Amino acid sequence: MLGKTANGLFWMHRYLERAENMARLIETGQRIALTTLGTTEIEWRSVLETAGVAVGYDAQNETVTKDEAVDWMLRAKANPSSVLSCFAAARQNARMVRTAITNEVWEAVNGTYMQAQELLARKVSERDLPQTLNAIRQRTALVRGATHGTVLRNDIYDFTSIGTYLERADNTARILDVKYYVLLPSAMSVGSEVDNVQWETILRSVSARRGFRMEYGSTAGPRDIAQFLILDKRMPRSLAFCARKIRVNMGYLAGNYGHRPPSFGMADHIEKDYLSYDIEAIFDYGLHEFIQKLLELFDELARQIQTDYRFYE
Repeated sequence: MLGKTANGLFWMHRYLERAENMARLIETGQRIALTTLGTTEIEWRSVLETAGVAVGYDAQNETVTKDEAVDWMLRAKANPSSVLSCFAAARQNARMVRTAITNEVWEAVNGTYMQAQELLARKVSERDLPQTLNAIRQRTALVRGATHGTVLRNDIYDFTSIGTYLERADNTARILDVKYYVLLPSAMSVGSEVDNVQWETILRSVSARRGFRMEYGSTAGPRDIAQFLILDKRMPRSLAFCARKIRVNMGYLAGNYGHRPPSFGMADHIEKDYLSYDIEAIFDYGLHEFIQKLLELFDELARQIQTDYRFYE
């Protein structure tokens, strides 16, 4: 496969996943702000920082407000990670690899872009925000369904899957970090009603609440939630699940091409050396420090994949 084709497939699905994750972060910010007394500026700044879009926001705005933060994350053209920008970039990459994807995938991506243009043509009101966020998640699910249902399990599928799970791992790590390191008001709040409500919000933001309750019941605490979102290989948005999917698909690529590039070893290292701990070891290490290390490793892996498969040649 040409490097440019691999690049288009990889980034098409990264951008689609990023759009959905941005919607999830907005919903997380909304729910957490409801549990906070007084101003919500700190919470929305935390969400902007978690999404990696705070610097761009500050260049355009003097203060942080909910309305401006949500608008920046949803539809700002100056924000390359806004939902609207991500859908536009995903569509552009889909056009670039049009001959490598099925008609169903192209139609799903193109339809997603057109609906986003309509939904986000103007600022989204408070009343319409939940419906808009839900529509964004539904559209990205439609593209994933078309991909899973119509694409051959070959290198085309492998690059789309690797892009998806790299972006998803990054998002889950960031959501965990914003909760534990930034949003918790103080050490005195650990175990409090505020703390518990915020952890519940984290579960909702990654569609994990029902699965967690099935597995742990209603009395489980923060350590159990961290265990579920970091180490549980059955949970589709956990870090361990994403790392395993990345490593498996990279293994398929290595088998197809008859070569194991450095990126394969990096993916194997992340799964075996970082996501095989028990949760107590992670908390002893420091949850924030552990998450930051994983974010760094996933970023290095993404850059190495682009080098190994010559994305820009």
